[in-house]
Amino acid sequence: MSQPSYAEHPGATPAVRGTNVMAILSLVFAFVFSPLGIVFGHVAKKQIRQRGEQGDGLATAGLVLSYVFTILGILWIVFVFVVAANSGSTTS
Repeated sequence: MSQPSYAEHPGATPAVRGTNVMAILSLVFAFVFSPLGIVFGHVAKKQIRQRGEQGDGLATAGLVLSYVFTILGILWIVFVFVVAANSGSTTS
């Protein structure tokens, strides 16, 4: 005997899963501390697959922004070190 579908029960609504908290944290930490946003984003994606929760778009956005901001931060640090190293050497 099979389970009755939602169509057979007009008043029944499917269970709505909430938004994954790690997905929200991934998006927030993309702006606050992007390496942590990367970690939260990957954990959120795994939890969303396992639990069937909402928030896959948030996790993806958090991951993309976190990676972009992390790369920009690394490039900025490299740029500052290069400028600092070249500022000490003067040629006459």
